[in-house]
Amino acid sequence: MAKRQPPTDDFVEKIIDIDVSSEMEGSFLEYAYSVIYSRALPDARDGLKPVQRRILYMMSEMGLRPDRGHVKSARVVGEVMGKLHPHGDTAIYDAMVRMAQDFSLRLPLIDGHGNFGSLDDGPAAPRYTEARLAAAALTLTDDLDEDVVDFVPNYDNQLTQPEVLPAAFPNLLVNGASGIAVGMATNMAPHNLGEVIAAARHLIAHPDASLADIMGYVPGPDLPNGGRIVGLDGIRDAYATGRGSFKTRAKVEIEQLSARRTGLVVTELPYLVGPEKVIEKIKDAVTAKKLQGISDVIDLTDRNHGLRLVIEIKNGFNPNAVIAALYRYSPMEDSFGINNVTLVDGQPQTLGLLDLLRVYVAHRLQVVRRRTSYRLGKKKDRLHLVEGLLIAIVDIDEVIAVIRSSDEVSAARERLMAIYDLSEIQANYILELRLRQLTKYSLIELEKEQEELLREIAELEAILASEQRLRDLVSGELGDVADKYATPRRTVLLESEAVAPGGSKALAAGDGGSAGSKGKAAPLALEIADDPCWVILSASGQIARTANQEPLNDTGPRNKHDVFRSVLRTSARSEIAAVTSAGRMLRLQVLDMPALPPTTAMPNMAGGVPAKEFLTLTKGETLVGFTPLNEIIALGTEQGVIKRVSPEYPLNRDDWDVIALKAKDKVIGAAPAGEDDELVFVTEQAQLLHFPGSSVRPQGRTAGGMAGIKLLAGDRVLSFTVVKTDDGGAPDPAAVVVTIAGSSDALPGTVPGSAKVTAFTEYPAKGRATGGVRAHRFLRGEDCLLLAWAGHGPAKAASETGVARSLPTEHGRRDGSGIVLTQAIDAIGPSQTSSV
Repeated sequence: MAKRQPPTDDFVEKIIDIDVSSEMEGSFLEYAYSVIYSRALPDARDGLKPVQRRILYMMSEMGLRPDRGHVKSARVVGEVMGKLHPHGDTAIYDAMVRMAQDFSLRLPLIDGHGNFGSLDDGPAAPRYTEARLAAAALTLTDDLDEDVVDFVPNYDNQLTQPEVLPAAFPNLLVNGASGIAVGMATNMAPHNLGEVIAAARHLIAHPDASLADIMGYVPGPDLPNGGRIVGLDGIRDAYATGRGSFKTRAKVEIEQLSARRTGLVVTELPYLVGPEKVIEKIKDAVTAKKLQGISDVIDLTDRNHGLRLVIEIKNGFNPNAVIAALYRYSPMEDSFGINNVTLVDGQPQTLGLLDLLRVYVAHRLQVVRRRTSYRLGKKKDRLHLVEGLLIAIVDIDEVIAVIRSSDEVSAARERLMAIYDLSEIQANYILELRLRQLTKYSLIELEKEQEELLREIAELEAILASEQRLRDLVSGELGDVADKYATPRRTVLLESEAVAPGGSKALAAGDGGSAGSKGKAAPLALEIADDPCWVILSASGQIARTANQEPLNDTGPRNKHDVFRSVLRTSARSEIAAVTSAGRMLRLQVLDMPALPPTTAMPNMAGGVPAKEFLTLTKGETLVGFTPLNEIIALGTEQGVIKRVSPEYPLNRDDWDVIALKAKDKVIGAAPAGEDDELVFVTEQAQLLHFPGSSVRPQGRTAGGMAGIKLLAGDRVLSFTVVKTDDGGAPDPAAVVVTIAGSSDALPGTVPGSAKVTAFTEYPAKGRATGGVRAHRFLRGEDCLLLAWAGHGPAKAASETGVARSLPTEHGRRDGSGIVLTQAIDAIGPSQTSSV
């Protein structure tokens, strides 16, 4: 067993006592500096972290330009890790992926091929994806070979890398940044390239510009996925101090998903919020009963149409109140905290918008100045060689003789320098010339090149001599980048945080709010109240309900075109009935009907839905009108039958017959009718009969009615309406009768015919089952009435598509002829609901 030898003079053990706290402090500071400077924080000049800068530089060195093919991402990661970035491949690939994601960066710098992830899923492994530089990235790396920035050694001092990229656009503001260092972090929002460049150019032209001037060009962030930013005070704070916050909201629109179902359609989400996260949080909130009124959430997102989340709303709930609840309890509203911590001259600083732009502009001015100096030196070097060649070509025979008579190259060089007063560089260049360059054309070409070089040198020297020309050059280059890569703003900026009540689509979608409003609106009622409203059937076949019982008339902006065919006063949570031409009555919930927002204009009942999509009708069956379920109603048929129906309807059925029709007969009109109300028939042969409701006893729903008007041979009922009376039983003094006469042989719409408007009081009442009185005298070529209507005036006329038509303004005699029309009329009805 060997014995341990005592230490010799050549090897002496030394144990050094150190203070642990000092060692820990020093090691921590070194680590913190490394993280801050070399990993986590971007440089204010090019807006890149070291790993991002190394990726772009290495891809540029590998020749991965936009006009070349993609290469495996793993190859890029390997090159970057082996030559420039001595850290894990995961960190390199993560940084590479983020620069390729169009939902992370406003202007992606890498063109990725394959699965580079989504807001809800991570990317595929680097061996499965491919990449190359995006076109915009070339503007960051261009001119690196012209001494525009300093190069520093890599981690093992074998290679060099740029300390910063030239950056032909303000990448830090355009694409933003995020990172967590030791004791500090950065979080910067993306902006619009065109706006940022416009601000930079203004600052170049006006170095003393204020923050307010710059914010005239950059009003706020422009997020890659759009959305809405509400409340701009936090943005102003961030632009002034470098710290602030703002709220982002999804873009939501209220849509009629079907005839009976309203929904919220989400097409844009807050920054970096994915649809799967939103759906999960909504379902959790519904389960916890924090969210009410939501029946389902469907994700219809695809590559062709982009994001589309459909949130179905239960009937009876206010969509705007549901939107407000979604903003509160789901990621459809999110906060973004701005913390503009960035490296300036290697030191972390918190900068506002104006300071960030100043740092960038100073960097870009320095880059262009160095590039200009480099190009000037190259041009002068070339001019020096050209001048030497011109001297040699003028006396080329003597030059050749000198060279041939020299024993060595060095001797020839010395003799040329001495004889022709050339520099060593010029002499060496002459000695290296090929004989084919010594033609007579060479002299002409060299003289032209000399002139061009002198002109270019003068321009470069003028740029370096003039600060203004340098600034103009930088500004012009920025403008070229904006022209090539700028896109329209995607994010809407809103001062107000309120969601306005009333159902306005624009406000519900986040497009409203006054610029100066800072107050919050009162909370919206979640469920729709049982407020009074109107239920409307238009002549073009649209049905809808109003949001309140405010009168609708053609003097306001809401009803400029379409004609009311049937209007019923009711309330939002009531049940009503729809009467069809086949004598059927269908039970309807008013809440199921689409609501017209108070501010919605109503050409063709915009906001309503076609009746055939809302009701199940048989072939040839049409909707005649709406009636209440608790009042006596009157029905009139084409064959002149009248019936008042007692409100004794089955409670457990949704549809039933209310009249037993004869063969080939159909219901023409239906409306509530009291004892004193006037029941009015108008026939095709221009006969009008009206009599009080008391003349018709109420019958059960299975009865066939009784004779209403006595028809002539070949005649038929064209119109049946109910004219209301006052408390004394007198007919409505504002009631009118409108008749449109024409030819039965003419094609529809080819001959407009003639129209007459007459006061209803001009027509005497007759007994039920009589023939009535003449309502219109036909002109030559006319043999029938095309349209007729009696009701509260003034009347309104429209075409089949709902376009307004003119009626005579003066009342004619009851048996007089009409005024010839210039345009065909297809529908007549009341112009307002207030007195219906």
